Amino acid sequence: MVDFTLWDILRNLMLAARWTVLLSLAAFVGGGLLGLGLLLLRLARPRLAPLVALHVRLFQGTPLLMQLFLAYFGLALLGLDVPAWAAAALALTLYASAFLCEIWRGSVEAVPRGQWEAAGSLALSFGETMRHVVGPQALRIAVAPTVGFLVQVIKGTALASVIGFVELTRAGTMIVNATFQPLAVYGCVALMYFLLCWPVSAWSLHLERKLRRERV
Repeated sequence: MVDFTLWDILRNLMLAARWTVLLSLAAFVGGGLLGLGLLLLRLARPRLAPLVALHVRLFQGTPLLMQLFLAYFGLALLGLDVPAWAAAALALTLYASAFLCEIWRGSVEAVPRGQWEAAGSLALSFGETMRHVVGPQALRIAVAPTVGFLVQVIKGTALASVIGFVELTRAGTMIVNATFQPLAVYGCVALMYFLLCWPVSAWSLHLERKLRRERV
């Protein structure tokens, strides 16, 4: 058994936490861009709305763990040598896109229908309506739940450990195997997840309260 001090455990976990943060950002940004594209496609092309809805239901209705397995092992069966980082980023991006698309669809639908009618009376195109009329109002509604969803993405990265990606949870398991100190190590892992998620959750609550006051 290797003698690890508490500082050694924390230092190694902090190094692994960098990958948790990078994977979270990649999934959130990639999922946001894809989710926005799906939302605009759903609104601008009603005939394609069922396909977008199918994407949303598929990734919302299946476990993220299964999506990670399919991304990693499924692509390997196709002859693609995909590293664990890329497979985890792909699965989390698709997962995030489905939820963000629905969050933003609800925000757009929360904008009073009269705003669409007013934009139509001014002969604004769909793009102009979204950019100048509906979009800014939907954005105010969507900010808080979008930030709140980031917490789910951060916690979801822990599942990437099952395909061999060394992030915070995987690093914790490796350190436990070397030190035989599960309580200390997993306690530190939980603390680091809390330190990553709590500021985001607090910011989300702050935005919700601010939005509620502005509506009054």
